[in-house]
Amino acid sequence: MIGQLGDTSVAAQGLAGQINFLLFILMFGISSGGAIFFAQFWGSRNIHNIRKVLGVTLSLALFFASIFTFISMFFPAVVLRIYSNDEAVIAIGSQYLRILAPSFLMLSVTYVFSAALRSTGNVKLPMLVSTSTLALDILLAYGLIFGKLGLPKIGILGGAIAMTISQAVAVIMLIWFTYHQDSPVAATLKEMFAFNRDFLKKVLKRTMSVMGNEFFWGLGMSTYSVIYAHINTESIAAYNIMYSIDNLAFVFFMGLSDACAIIVGNTIGEGKEELAFKYARRIIRIALISGILMGIVILIVGPQILSIYKISPTVVQFTRYLILGEAAFFWARALNLTTFVGSFRSGGDTRFAYIVDIGSLWGIGIPLAAAGAFLFHLPVYFVYLLAMSDEVFKFIVSQVHFSRRKWIHNLVHHM
Repeated sequence: MIGQLGDTSVAAQGLAGQINFLLFILMFGISSGGAIFFAQFWGSRNIHNIRKVLGVTLSLALFFASIFTFISMFFPAVVLRIYSNDEAVIAIGSQYLRILAPSFLMLSVTYVFSAALRSTGNVKLPMLVSTSTLALDILLAYGLIFGKLGLPKIGILGGAIAMTISQAVAVIMLIWFTYHQDSPVAATLKEMFAFNRDFLKKVLKRTMSVMGNEFFWGLGMSTYSVIYAHINTESIAAYNIMYSIDNLAFVFFMGLSDACAIIVGNTIGEGKEELAFKYARRIIRIALISGILMGIVILIVGPQILSIYKISPTVVQFTRYLILGEAAFFWARALNLTTFVGSFRSGGDTRFAYIVDIGSLWGIGIPLAAAGAFLFHLPVYFVYLLAMSDEVFKFIVSQVHFSRRKWIHNLVHHM
């Protein structure tokens, strides 16, 4: 929808979205770290410890969300200037970010409770809430961006208002249904904060590793945006459009990796390590085949989606080339996500995942992309191909580590 408003609006929303993206990644890291324990404790049906882990992860999530909310409300322009020097883009992006800021606290609660619910077998409630509020978000955005459905026409800011309202509805629905259904996650405050220092230390050891992994990975993705934005505004607009298409295609694999983590974590918690390895191997094969097929779909459908955007011919051309690169490397990214998040993390091997994931990103992908953009002055699509080199490296290293089975750790026995 925002693509109908021109290059500047697309770039502004994309850059403001980088802050939201960093928080999204941080929340994903915190909830994923908690999910390691949620899943394994559910495998042994230890509800008491599940509720204590919920208290730890919820506290972490709210703390970091508060920092993002404060910065986004009071210093949005300062942050956005890191990504771009286009004043028109910064001005619009700052307004967008201020409106979006209150949703960050709600997002943190939604993420943690959703991870806990899925890990304890209730996958329907998070799905119901997310699909319902997504529909509300789309409906409100349509009305507020274009002045439809009896709502005022306020352009790009309508998207931020719609997202904030839908997040508020999401957290209300999720909490109400969780406690109404008397879920294992329906903890009292006393149960959430019944953990001692030793328990806290053990949870934080894994959770902080995952959180750090996701944060520095997200920071790396934002660094890519900085690189693309400093090539020119057309480049960052093209990248943002390609990234929107990528998100649509990649959401299946995020779900697949979550499912893998739950199944493998539950099975390890039951003490069936060999069966957990077999489950993980099967799901990784599904990811590989599905990733190849999705790459083909992107090649066919991706260029057709561009027709709905009102953008310049230069942006269209750049985006077409970026989509080709995206499709070529999609299988590797899908496989890596499922291996690292679905297998290594759920098996408790967060240290290896952190070192390889972040090491390859900051040691290979980002330096090559920066060199391509600033030393060799390559166009954005060639810079993107250089950035994808780290995914190939991760694929090779991770598959060797996976086959050795040293990533499987039963955390229940050590709590």
